[in-house]
Amino acid sequence: MSVSAFLDYLQLEKKYAKHTVVAYKNDISTFLAQSGLMEEDLLTLEYAVIRSWIVFLIESGLSARSINRKLSSLKAYFKFLLKIEARTDTPFAKHKSLKIPKKVQVPFSKEEMSQVLDQIEYPNTFEGKRDYLIINLLYTTGIRRAELVQIKLVDYNGVTGNLKVLGKRKKERLVPILPTLKDAIEEYLEARNRLPVIKDYAFLFLTKKGLKLYETLVYRVINKYLSLVSPKVKKSPHMLRHTFATHLLNQGADLNAVKELLGHASLASTQVYTHNSIAELKKIHKTAHPRSKE
Repeated sequence: MSVSAFLDYLQLEKKYAKHTVVAYKNDISTFLAQSGLMEEDLLTLEYAVIRSWIVFLIESGLSARSINRKLSSLKAYFKFLLKIEARTDTPFAKHKSLKIPKKVQVPFSKEEMSQVLDQIEYPNTFEGKRDYLIINLLYTTGIRRAELVQIKLVDYNGVTGNLKVLGKRKKERLVPILPTLKDAIEEYLEARNRLPVIKDYAFLFLTKKGLKLYETLVYRVINKYLSLVSPKVKKSPHMLRHTFATHLLNQGADLNAVKELLGHASLASTQVYTHNSIAELKKIHKTAHPRSKE
């Protein structure tokens, strides 16, 4: 009962997305199955059992990042048990997350983004105008793929130049729209209005069949067009978000302002994008400082 109560708590009180709640459920179920435990065993569980599971996962070849994610689900569950007073302690009291090797994500360059937005010829069709808008919108606003597919027609305000976005935990924010993006939206809307059938009318982005756009299609669009201008291995919607933040910081944008635009809850989440701007500053410093030539 406590696990189902925990999942209800995540969905109803914490406002977690459905797929996030499912991930928590799967992590807890996997732990129970692989450790040979019943749900009631969690009320008296000790850390030694969790440690044995960690060893099992490592030997199974799972990455440290994936293991930490699974453990965070368990950790959150035991925190919930404390909250409802089903336990007086948590087995995670002295647990330390596995160290994750730092992996620098290389954003797209300004030249690559200029190529994909200004030099590639997109088909003069509904899909061509939609695909161009998807890339333009992700790069110039930094919104998430999940946020993009949820945008509704009423969220776009061409008069004020704003777009309302529903972020994580159902938090709303307004993102500014550049004039070039507004033009792309208006062109797309004209093509959208000419669709023979529209079933999911409320949503801004649709398939050619008039249905709400799905996340996998967004990924395919990004991968298709960025592959034409960039040799980078990772070409995804998140990389456009990463590129948006990096380019703003490189141009001297305030970190707090970028945090608000990205919809981050804490500054720590935004700081992961600063490594590239610091690298850029080092480059400028090396070439511009009088002592650099000595």
